[in-house]
Amino acid sequence: MQQTQENTKKEQYNLNKLQKRLRRNVGEAIADYNMIEDGDRIMVCLSGGKDSYTMLEMLSSLQKSAPISFSLVAVNLDQKQPGFPAHILPQYLETLGVEYQIVNEDTYSIVKDKIPEGKTTCSLCSRLRRGILYRTASELGATKIALGHHRDDILQTLFLNMFYGGKMKGMPPKLMSDDGKHIVIRPLAYCREKDIERFAIAREYPIIPCNLCGSQPNLQRQVIADMLRDWDKRYPGRIETMFSAMQNVVPSHMADHALFDFKGIQHGSEVVDGGDLAFDRETVPTQPVGWQPEDDDEQQPMQRLDVLEIK
Repeated sequence: MQQTQENTKKEQYNLNKLQKRLRRNVGEAIADYNMIEDGDRIMVCLSGGKDSYTMLEMLSSLQKSAPISFSLVAVNLDQKQPGFPAHILPQYLETLGVEYQIVNEDTYSIVKDKIPEGKTTCSLCSRLRRGILYRTASELGATKIALGHHRDDILQTLFLNMFYGGKMKGMPPKLMSDDGKHIVIRPLAYCREKDIERFAIAREYPIIPCNLCGSQPNLQRQVIADMLRDWDKRYPGRIETMFSAMQNVVPSHMADHALFDFKGIQHGSEVVDGGDLAFDRETVPTQPVGWQPEDDDEQQPMQRLDVLEIK
């Protein structure tokens, strides 16, 4: 009995630490990119997956302690997939007391009709879903659209564009939507997927799988995800360092002549970002930049939370 109680206490202690880390990550991302402002009405896109459940809980928690006032409305798009358990999300949201709306649109039939069997459905499905959610945001008077993409999603997008698209382009924590009418935010931008997964398991969220795309094997994004997970296991800190690099771009030391005026460099020009050091031996830090140990909550002070104070 005593051993069971000790295990329970330890599990609760670890869960509290994990929750604290996720809240801190979300608070820092919101502050760094000014994601939420006083009076905002945020449409939280809820898919029924671990990421969007975690995002909703973190934003709801912040809402209670933040020095600014903002409202949340959870929105789920029921795409009429066969066997979709339509009752789960409404029941869950009712227990939370969160304002919500279920949007019913049969995009499943459209995608299955337009995309040949065996081909990737993600592109068309995403376009249809995006248009519906933009329309819903306007109808609800939402000032921000919150999506549940996390740090790993952002890095995966970077490598997908590098490997297959030939461009250095990731997934921004905050940006105007492609129709120019909505501001899209990603509050989980600083959160690790493995933290979100552990948290979702502990919380026992009622996960709803996507039968449309979730069953498709060998997607390019999955290949990239597997690569990053392998790196994370074999080279601790590499993922953190790569994400730090996305926040520390030096245009003069890349090769985009549209981003930096290489043609304008002449004798007498100023030295930019240390100049060219090609004759020097490259110095590499002994510890990856941005790396933190797994249990980093007591070691790292909460910073940059001047916009949303987490208590």
